Amino acid sequence: MPFARLIGLEVTEATPEKVVGAVTVRAELCTIGESAHGGTLMAFADCLAAIGAHLNRPERAAGTITIESKTNFLGRAASGTRLVGTALPVSVGRRVSVWQTTIEDEAKRAIALSVQTQLVL
Repeated sequence: MPFARLIGLEVTEATPEKVVGAVTVRAELCTIGESAHGGTLMAFADCLAAIGAHLNRPERAAGTITIESKTNFLGRAASGTRLVGTALPVSVGRRVSVWQTTIEDEAKRAIALSVQTQLVL
């Protein structure tokens, strides 16, 4: 996933039941005020959910795409903060899967909560 490399995603666990990864907030991923941009948080969550959907896709499927995404921003992540995201499946079907991703800082403070729907191609 080239975009995942761009944001610095490090995947630490990837199974069909759970995907965990980390991103360190750097200046290029921030908005004014040196806080993680909302798009950074959404992209981080989307990457983790996409990995989970990919791991659950039927054998002959070409891939998956996000068809819906909603994120609640719960806290500020300053530049230099290491974030940990955990994506868990809410529902996995043959054509659609729904994933909930929590993003926390290293102190376990909630930063964002995201729900994505992934379509199997």
